[in-house]
Amino acid sequence: MLALSLVFSMAACGSGKEPPEQSGSIVSGSEVLIFSSSQEEKPSHPPESPEAVPETESSSSKENENSSSSSSQQPASSSEQESSSSSSQAPSSSSSQASSAASRPVSSSESQEEKEEPEEEWEEEQEEPESQSRPSSPVDTGDEVRAMWISYLELGTMLTGKSRSQFAANIREACETCADFGLNTIILQVRPYGDAIYPSDYFPGSYLFDGKEKGVGEVPFDALEVAVEEAHAAGLRLEAWINPYRVRTSSARALSSDNPAAIWLDEGSDAVVKMGEVISYNPGSEEAQDLIVDGVREIVENYQVDGIHFDDYFYPTTDTAFDSEMYSDYKSGGGTQSLAAWRRSNVTQLVEKVYSAVKSVDSSATFGISPQGNNSNNLNSQYVDVAEIISLEIVDYVCPQMYFGFKNSGCPYQSTIESFNKMAKGTSVKIYVGLATYKFGNVDTWAGSGKNEWVDSTDLLARQVEAARELSEYGGFVLYRYDSTFNYKSFYSSGVWDQVETELDNLRDVL
Repeated sequence: MLALSLVFSMAACGSGKEPPEQSGSIVSGSEVLIFSSSQEEKPSHPPESPEAVPETESSSSKENENSSSSSSQQPASSSEQESSSSSSQAPSSSSSQASSAASRPVSSSESQEEKEEPEEEWEEEQEEPESQSRPSSPVDTGDEVRAMWISYLELGTMLTGKSRSQFAANIREACETCADFGLNTIILQVRPYGDAIYPSDYFPGSYLFDGKEKGVGEVPFDALEVAVEEAHAAGLRLEAWINPYRVRTSSARALSSDNPAAIWLDEGSDAVVKMGEVISYNPGSEEAQDLIVDGVREIVENYQVDGIHFDDYFYPTTDTAFDSEMYSDYKSGGGTQSLAAWRRSNVTQLVEKVYSAVKSVDSSATFGISPQGNNSNNLNSQYVDVAEIISLEIVDYVCPQMYFGFKNSGCPYQSTIESFNKMAKGTSVKIYVGLATYKFGNVDTWAGSGKNEWVDSTDLLARQVEAARELSEYGGFVLYRYDSTFNYKSFYSSGVWDQVETELDNLRDVL
């Protein structure tokens, strides 16, 4: 297991597989992109998110109602979610579902920097459900999506320096482990940094093969093809997890000469933006949107994936300089939206285009997004209007990264999942819950009076799944992430192993 060194501050209601930085800074954070045996990029799907930037304007008719559950904001973790972060033939356990379906954790063995906890008033603490009194579920668990995020961090171990047959053996073992546990889906990160683990007509071959980004279409072998074959052989669905906009969060790794981001930067195009070391496709650029949509269509056309999955990496910054010229042109052309509302509409536009592209190729393939659990951060830091996207029914599911305990004083698990469920009522969109398996034994610094919940509990995940099953729009859950779940003896210090084993045993009992 490659060691990860992450600086981690958790927001009570913040949750992203990869937590963004503070307001006004680049959200993707200071992840290290040097590829070596001791240093790795942060996950694209980390847990807690940063404190949201306040916004007085309502971006949609549902915004005020939906953000009420996130009224008490805390700084989120600076670690990145992996992402954060499915084939056309679903196994029998999930084949009848209408729609299929966190902030990168810092393990107890990883280094952390202390950050001063801000003084703020906590919301009234909710009573934690008794572990003995789990409610009977109204959900047909045969249709329940039970998924695992497999991030590029795991892929670094499975894929780097490996032959096709070696990778096949590694991903086969991971798929069989998931299936044996009772899961039915893997969400595999296939394009974390504007690169691809498959031969793409649009994106360069991933550095994950050997540490260096290759040219467009150049890969030693097709790792996505292998993964789809192995997942289906194990009876699992496979969704292809993509970070749509992110290209780099550090300058440590060079762009290949034919990388579209490199070409656009050389041309001075506004389709890509470089701020400091961060490089991102511009959500407001139609050219960039078309590239992303073409890349999604390519996957669905060429592979029997069961779905496409976006995590919480949308706008990389709140800085007005990011797209000031493009926004100025918009206003000069008669546009009336505020900067925040305009940015949200750009994200919504991309989501709608991707949904249409997926369905035009394979109507049975699903498309879902995994926003942060803190909806205020979604609206005002990353500019994704989850309520509007749900109301337009341009996704099959939304999977908020619910990396909070029941006793979290800022974003209690129960009321927060209920707020997302409320958004989906009356629509075809399902709600999945993203659950943290990386927090066991750790004090949740930003959870207020509930900070010791991950230390004291041994059945937290089981109770979270059963609470979610009571939601009227519930469709499933996703665990973040594979290593902290099944390779926990490398992820955690030995003092936490017994607790993790008991948590997993209790979770298995409810599957």
